Amino acid sequence: MAVVERPRSGSDLSSVINDERYRSIFYQILVFGTVFAIAAFLVNNTLTNMAAQGKAAGFDFLLGTAGFAIAWTPLDYKPVDSYLFVYWVGIVNTLIISGISIVLTTILGFVIGILRLSKNWLIGQIAAWYVEVLRNTPLLLQIIFWYLGAFANLPRPKQSVELFGADWLILNNRGLYFPNAEFGELFWLTAVGMLISVVAAIWYNKRAIKQQLETGVYVPIWWKILVILIGLPLAIFLVTGMPLSWELPVLKGFNFQGGTFILPAMCSVLVALVIYHSAYVAEMVRAGIMSVSHGQTEAAYSLGLRPSWTMRLVIIPQAMRAIIPPMISLWMNVVKNSSLAIAIGFPDLVNVFMQTSLNQSGHAIEIVAMVMLFYMTVSLTISACLNVYNKKILLTER
Repeated sequence: MAVVERPRSGSDLSSVINDERYRSIFYQILVFGTVFAIAAFLVNNTLTNMAAQGKAAGFDFLLGTAGFAIAWTPLDYKPVDSYLFVYWVGIVNTLIISGISIVLTTILGFVIGILRLSKNWLIGQIAAWYVEVLRNTPLLLQIIFWYLGAFANLPRPKQSVELFGADWLILNNRGLYFPNAEFGELFWLTAVGMLISVVAAIWYNKRAIKQQLETGVYVPIWWKILVILIGLPLAIFLVTGMPLSWELPVLKGFNFQGGTFILPAMCSVLVALVIYHSAYVAEMVRAGIMSVSHGQTEAAYSLGLRPSWTMRLVIIPQAMRAIIPPMISLWMNVVKNSSLAIAIGFPDLVNVFMQTSLNQSGHAIEIVAMVMLFYMTVSLTISACLNVYNKKILLTER
């Protein structure tokens, strides 16, 4: 009769320890517990120190009156508004300057990047020096240069510069003045028409591309898309009695009245952000284009495509696979680097909330946390959106 030997408990323990799955779970629990313990220690230590100094933690201060003016904002802000509204003003100002900078940076960077590959020696050298000089100069220094060296030295309002010869586009040391749109009651119908036109144009473009892939026949659609985008909104605008008027800036006394304006500080930050980051975009575009095999260009030429069509329809779509990943980080950097506007007094989020509001309220931890949350949210949103686009243009294996 065979005797069955029971396995010893020690062997069970050693098998568990030597099992990679259990070790992985153990290490994850250990790391999570360590991080949680450190975070709890920091929070407890902070609350203890604040209590010792007689400071209360919380966000009740957001409902208190701010009591200070803000130099520029498209929102209807008044000094009697709350700190929460100041936070919102800072977010809007930051998003405006970041959004405009991202669009102009991308456009200018693409142009400079393509010019760097020009066969014309002079154009290629100018583009190369543009990239090398601006990319290797600190952004903060460029912001200060444009503010103190350019926009602060503009003429006074009575000697203002009329840009492009237009008396409604005025530039002086007080800022850039331009007409202010005043919308009528029925203008929302025109806005709806614009939205419908955009959706219809996208649908028509996809339909034309699908038809071309199925039949191989190229159908020119740009003029039709322009008719769709302009025709419907224009028809609604005319039928509703053109519910839109413009308030022009007029010189009265020592300054311009009416219209709207942007501060010299905002102009300086915009120019510096666009020029500085466009140098990086240019290098991304140049590297992306060079990553495409030269055989693609030769094949396009053999089919009779013109150089401009080859670049737009063959090279750029393939280069985008190499351009988009670094572009994600650059767009996020544009948003984060806009905080350097505090150096010349532009009322962005860091200026009005993390500086002025913090100095008045004393709630440093809460304010810094809210500012960090905003920048983190914007960065993650940009990353998510561009990652979705990047997945669509990646090559898929069958």
